[in-house]
Amino acid sequence: MLLGTIVFYYMKDKYVVTPDGKPVGAKPKFGATDALKHGESEKANFTTKAIISVGILMLVLFFGIHFLSLDGNLLPDQAQNPIKVWVYPFIYAAGISLAVLILTDKSITAIERDRILVLYAVAFFVIFFWACFEQAGSSLTFIASYQTDRNLFGLELPASFIQNANSLFIIIFAFPMSFLWVWMQKRNMEPISPVKQAMGLALLALGSLIIGLSVKGLGQAEKLGVIWLIVMYFFHTIGELCLSPIGLSLVAKLAPLRFSSLLMGVWFIGNASGYALAGTLGTLLPPTGNKFKDAQEKVGLDLQAVLDKTITPSVEQLAQLKANNIPTHYPQFLGFTIHNLYEFFMVMVILPGAAALLLFMISGILKKACTAFVN
Repeated sequence: MLLGTIVFYYMKDKYVVTPDGKPVGAKPKFGATDALKHGESEKANFTTKAIISVGILMLVLFFGIHFLSLDGNLLPDQAQNPIKVWVYPFIYAAGISLAVLILTDKSITAIERDRILVLYAVAFFVIFFWACFEQAGSSLTFIASYQTDRNLFGLELPASFIQNANSLFIIIFAFPMSFLWVWMQKRNMEPISPVKQAMGLALLALGSLIIGLSVKGLGQAEKLGVIWLIVMYFFHTIGELCLSPIGLSLVAKLAPLRFSSLLMGVWFIGNASGYALAGTLGTLLPPTGNKFKDAQEKVGLDLQAVLDKTITPSVEQLAQLKANNIPTHYPQFLGFTIHNLYEFFMVMVILPGAAALLLFMISGILKKACTAFVN
């Protein structure tokens, strides 16, 4: 990163230039910007009252989300996860507060407000995609490690290697997908960006549904075929190719010039919120087969009975379970208890599936709300 920064600093005026050779990215000069050419205001007009109000809103949101993030199932000697209860609330609160602050600008026109709201909608729905997609590096790897038969064509695949299917599918399908969009554009058939995003969310839900149905009824000692994980990654990758490329392009095309950087920040906070939610969803993974085996062999307990509350472990046994990182209760999400892998994957189906349906339903409104909407 340091080397890249040095190269950029010394070479930017030579290579990062406009078609007529002028440097790009210099400090803006009011009265000489493109904003005037487009009839836009050059400077934002935030009142002191608005800034203070948004600051208070951020504090309220931060502590409110912090309170809701506290885990009430922890034992007295167990500490809260600082990332979950402090960092994640800050990300969510910052994203919402920044979005509200931009809308308080008194110089925003009705058309600009509509375009900003379109960007907010896209940034909101992308949260659900990355929250489920990024299970690849956490919960899905645990499943690949402990409850998957990783033998493929006579080869035993490392658990961490299976998620590389995503990279392989990106290499294989990136060009065909790009060609498809160009082909459809020439025939006036290309869907608008929110519809592409809805397609990506739907494909993500479909991939999760396939793997969910594959693990339904899977016993503690039984294993999932690795081919089903690969099939899931295929659908997730195609969904990524539908959704991922549109974000930054959409911000650049729709954002008022004076808010380009702030709205780019809103987009990235939306992505960050998705990664934060991914961490929360990853904690919903119920005990895999190895946990039941460890509880029996190392602690001498029937973990199923402990989870079902039919037996109560002693203090010594609870300490042993904690030392071996074995949970004593099922994870919960929005009041629902996750008992098995099928229910876990249904969360990954319902969240992006519902988001895809809602986004598809309002895509016409988003298109209408933004005059001269671009793909």
